[in-house]
Amino acid sequence: MTSEEIYSQLKDIIKIYLPEDVSVSEINSNSHLINELNINSSHLIDVVLDVEDAFDITIKDEELEAMDTVSSAIDVIQTKINHK
Repeated sequence: MTSEEIYSQLKDIIKIYLPEDVSVSEINSNSHLINELNINSSHLIDVVLDVEDAFDITIKDEELEAMDTVSSAIDVIQTKINHK
């Protein structure tokens, strides 16, 4: 799976949890999930659970901490997929 395919699926997951004051168009690879996209901590857990289901992977707590931006989330997902 390419980074672009992961990005597309990840964007679809993230947009569900965006607050009303943040537009889907604001999601890009450099977007910080909490600081820029205003995803709260409980929704961040929901994003991770949806990512785990969508990509059939398991994300550990320390990996979750590394997933602060869209691009870092893509990196974690890509690594997990490659090691399945």
